[in-house]
Amino acid sequence: MTDRPISLVVVDDQATVREALAVMLDLAEDVNVVATATNGAEAVEAAREHRPDVVLMDLNMPVLDGVGATGKIRETLPDTTVLVLTTFDDDESILAALQAGASGYLTKEADRTTILHAVRTAAQGQTVLSPEVQRRLLALAAKPAPPAEPDLALTAREREILGLIGDGLRNPEIAAALVISEATVKTHINNLFAKAGFHSRADAVRYALNYQNGRRQQ
Repeated sequence: MTDRPISLVVVDDQATVREALAVMLDLAEDVNVVATATNGAEAVEAAREHRPDVVLMDLNMPVLDGVGATGKIRETLPDTTVLVLTTFDDDESILAALQAGASGYLTKEADRTTILHAVRTAAQGQTVLSPEVQRRLLALAAKPAPPAEPDLALTAREREILGLIGDGLRNPEIAAALVISEATVKTHINNLFAKAGFHSRADAVRYALNYQNGRRQQ
């Protein structure tokens, strides 16, 4: 880091939240809010235009959600760090965001001091996770692994969808990627969950990541 302020893009689809965050963070002498965005697509455009140090990213947004936007930003702008700030702290959201390339994850219960510290930490290339997120990740790591790959009699389409779940895609994005209806995606996922014994989407994400890593090491 240099002595220049941290350049920051604030992304949230709720105007009051977005504007309050932008004003609050821009008051810090070492932070410069260079742009705001109302959805993931705008976030990607703003990031490409301003090349900020950090993008403060909401998750549940129209057009393109925060997970999809995070993946696109990290793919094209490796020097830009994405810090998630969201109301969601479920396993699926956490895993999807981190898999997409987010370097930090906070909930909107965080106060100004915590958010500012997280922005500064993320700008230094370090990972920052709220205590509740850390607890969830530790709990996930302690869970028994899903069934081994040879036990899963999945169809080619189910394996394809499992891989996309592991990449952090949601049902509408999977449907668009495979050019099938969202109802068909849900049917395949229900069959996949029944065969694999998954109890949540987080189980599918964990299994997909473990399976992909195993395939790479073979």
